[in-house]
Amino acid sequence: MAPPKPKSKTKPTKKSTSKTNQAKTSSSHDAPMSSLPPDLQQLLLNIFKNAFPETISSDLKPLLQEIKGHLYNRDFATAFGKESYLEAYALRWSPSRALCYLQVFNDLKDELNLKSLQGKSGEADTEPATWNVTCLGGGAGAEIVALAGLMKMLEVADSAHAPYMRVSAIDIADWKRVVTTLTTGSVTAPPISKYASAAVQAANEALTDAEKFSVAFHQHDVLNLENSTLEKIVQGADLVTLMFTLNELYTASLSLTQKFLLNLTTCLAPGARLLVVDSPGSYSSVSLNGAEKKYPMQWLLDHTLLSTGTTRGVLEEAKWEKIKEEESTWFRLGEGLRYPIELEHMRYQLHLYQRLG
Repeated sequence: MAPPKPKSKTKPTKKSTSKTNQAKTSSSHDAPMSSLPPDLQQLLLNIFKNAFPETISSDLKPLLQEIKGHLYNRDFATAFGKESYLEAYALRWSPSRALCYLQVFNDLKDELNLKSLQGKSGEADTEPATWNVTCLGGGAGAEIVALAGLMKMLEVADSAHAPYMRVSAIDIADWKRVVTTLTTGSVTAPPISKYASAAVQAANEALTDAEKFSVAFHQHDVLNLENSTLEKIVQGADLVTLMFTLNELYTASLSLTQKFLLNLTTCLAPGARLLVVDSPGSYSSVSLNGAEKKYPMQWLLDHTLLSTGTTRGVLEEAKWEKIKEEESTWFRLGEGLRYPIELEHMRYQLHLYQRLG
């Protein structure tokens, strides 16, 4: 995969305080607050807080400044070349994103066909249905923790019919330890004081069950990934996500990104969904006849996935349809969340496609 996305993370949206999460801009303030249960939002934040206790208890400011500097210079090999950088990055930028992604997944339950899977898992004498998700650029863990949170919400709504989840995260850097630690935190009861009351200890449980929620990490550069390898990874995927990743792929190489999206199309079965979330107003430059022109990311994406052409005079059938689009949406964190590092509201564009047969 192309390197992660410095623009959205080195230049975050207006910040809120870590305790009250009060919006600092009128735009985000006017947006509705997250509809996610506050206690669930806090549970997700606690997973990140408990994941790397030594790193989060240290002075992170110098480390974060180093990472920002490398990202600004587009030196991704250095920015993601040390374990300490990866942990600090996940602690700083992934928690807010995890909450935002959970809101997105929950809002799109109908479009993602989750109700159909829930129905299948309730049929007699059948194995529980499995929802297979591939997260391109998911190494920093935001998508993983968000999906674990979604699993919790589905179980609370209807535990008998909740599908299992199998997640594959692909990234260019070696995020394996971060992915493993955050996955473990999602399927293991959080640490509590040995002096906690019996009632508190009895109520202390994991976000979700390891038998129902599993994650595999794959280290690859998707822009230079053999089609056979890509096909093995995304085989059977019900959903593929590109969260704050696609525009950086376009920036790295427009032609290779277009080729990758076409290869991905051939690897996915009819009915699969592709979810793209990125910064609003993202543009990529295209050089034609020596002249450079900028195109909106969403135009390039639609042009690749939705355009039809002709082969030997025969009109090709469309391979994708767009079933949801939001050009600019704010996500506002809930009130009173507690986290030792600053949290922030987010603004994003969203595009959801369905693979046609």
